[in-house]
Amino acid sequence: MPGEAILTAAPAALWREIGRWSMTLKIGSLMLLVIVLAGIFAPVVAPYDPYFQDYDKLLLPPSASHLFGTDQLGRDLFSRVIYGIRIDMTVGFIITFVPMIYGVAIGALAGYYGGVLDGVLMRLLDTAIAFPFLVLIIVVIAILGPGVQSIYIAVFLVAWTMYARLARAEMLVERSKDYMLAAETLGYPASRIIFRHALPNIIGSSVVFSMADFVLNILLLSGLSFLGLGIQPPEPEWGSMVAEGRDFIFDNWWICTLPGLAIVIAGTALSLIGDGLARRLGQSHQAIL
Repeated sequence: MPGEAILTAAPAALWREIGRWSMTLKIGSLMLLVIVLAGIFAPVVAPYDPYFQDYDKLLLPPSASHLFGTDQLGRDLFSRVIYGIRIDMTVGFIITFVPMIYGVAIGALAGYYGGVLDGVLMRLLDTAIAFPFLVLIIVVIAILGPGVQSIYIAVFLVAWTMYARLARAEMLVERSKDYMLAAETLGYPASRIIFRHALPNIIGSSVVFSMADFVLNILLLSGLSFLGLGIQPPEPEWGSMVAEGRDFIFDNWWICTLPGLAIVIAGTALSLIGDGLARRLGQSHQAIL
């Protein structure tokens, strides 16, 4: 049956594609997969309720019953780190890829049409880049008040600029290539030329950059929570856990060290994926040439 053949061929094609990945991309993808699965199945993986406070078990060191020990309120730290995956990875994903979507679209449109649209975009980019990114984020959150919604609004207002700049630069290169000129000669509408023909060729640099941006956004979220401007306690967010444990760092090192290690591991996985994607897309580009 044709349907069965397609279902059989799809996994085989997927495994062939994975086989062509570099070792860094494979390791990073495996690490990220484990992290994401741990977050999805947190109720199964975490042995305790991350919010439950057991005042008979305050500041216990790591042991068989509490793998990461307990914090100053008797909460199981391993359970809080596992549940923290849901918050950090979800928020990090949203504040990375939502700005990427409309940032790439704006940059592609500006690069294709040029003229007034391109001039207005470049002035907006110059204005946004003139101010430090973190300062703008903190100012917006300070005005709106701490919380995840404020983080979304602040990042959505600022983070699209780099993606727009990347997409615009790529579009200016693609704009003069033969296939773009041929599409225009055939009378294709601009929307089809931009999003069906040009976009697949300009999106690669933005995807690679998004992996590094994802890492920075996790650090941003953790830093804002550390400063009291991000996710508010008692939510199990890695940055807020590090902030809560800073007063105990010398006597009870595990409270801030192990959530901090979770940030490092997640960042390492995303960095490996970014490096692997850069190599993979570079090889594909060379093969096309």
